Amino acid sequence: MTAEQWLTRIFADQAPRRFGSGWVSGVLGIVLGLLSIAAVLCLHFPQWLTLPELRGRYPLGLVRTAIDAGIFATLLLAALSMLLRRRKALGLAGLALAGIALALGAGGVAIPEAPASPVYVGLDWFVLGVLTTAAVFVPLERAFALRREQGPFRRGWLTDASYFFMSHALVQLMSLLVLIPATQVGQALAIAPAQAWVQMAPLVVQFLAVVLVADLAQYAVHRAFHAVPLLWRFHRVHHSVTTMDWIAGSRLHLVDVVATRALVLLPIVTLGFDQVAVYAYLGFVSLHAVFIHANFAPRSPWLELWIAMPRFHHWHHAIEPEARDTNFAVHLPMIDRWFGTEHMPKDRWPSGYGVEGLEVPEGYVRQLVWPLRG
Repeated sequence: MTAEQWLTRIFADQAPRRFGSGWVSGVLGIVLGLLSIAAVLCLHFPQWLTLPELRGRYPLGLVRTAIDAGIFATLLLAALSMLLRRRKALGLAGLALAGIALALGAGGVAIPEAPASPVYVGLDWFVLGVLTTAAVFVPLERAFALRREQGPFRRGWLTDASYFFMSHALVQLMSLLVLIPATQVGQALAIAPAQAWVQMAPLVVQFLAVVLVADLAQYAVHRAFHAVPLLWRFHRVHHSVTTMDWIAGSRLHLVDVVATRALVLLPIVTLGFDQVAVYAYLGFVSLHAVFIHANFAPRSPWLELWIAMPRFHHWHHAIEPEARDTNFAVHLPMIDRWFGTEHMPKDRWPSGYGVEGLEVPEGYVRQLVWPLRG
């Protein structure tokens, strides 16, 4: 039995899951409880569980208040779930998590005076990522869903949640494998007059140029991952997703992530864009990459010509044979129009997602080694 099946067996019942049934409050209580425990652990072990770049920038008083508020909200949501729902598993789980967070010291933990560790994970970055991303996209998917029958705990949700966690927690590893090599190679390839010309442009123009340069690189790398059999072994993990929502885009094999990010970052460093423009792009891509995978159906024919909307990228994941190897750009559909790979049937969405006949094991570790097994 997989972990996902085990959790489903514990918490699933025949009671309705609509608003007011205790399901939403129970699930929110569990999520907030887990995040509260993670935040308290960050106070206990900042040298190992937080990013050095962020460690000294947190408004500590506000952080402590937010942790206590999260624990209090967990208790309220768990109690509400227990009142509304006949089966008490969700509520009891929320109460247990809140109890653990309180036992660990809640927001009042004294931060130890410990030397910085050369090895760390970004647990604080994960907590911030969940709070910001889920707070934006979960309500959008509930209010404007493409497929209303689709719930948040669909098949594969725990696998994709594991990818989301690893992509944030392993930020130091990503820096070693992506940022440092791409920066060193980019600086070696840099041409000073070209960089000076780029840096003369206003920041808004530089930001737009970064998006274009990055997406051209992304297009080339993405198309190669589809065309080269060895690379497709790793990229097909991403295409094993059969249900599209805000967390589905996190399912990316480590080889896919490292190669794509490094090769996209390389021309940005080589051209010498201002750091402000680069950081603005990183913020944009972190939200836009989630947006295009979401179970969200906004329609704007004019806007779809210029920026990738969910329908554009959903067709990239479509089960329909005619959609395979299309819509490689992440941000700018015009790039696919330039190269003849755009596929956007009028007023239609895909009937399903994935690759026909492709069977991928569930679980982060299983999918990590699966492409290596032949």
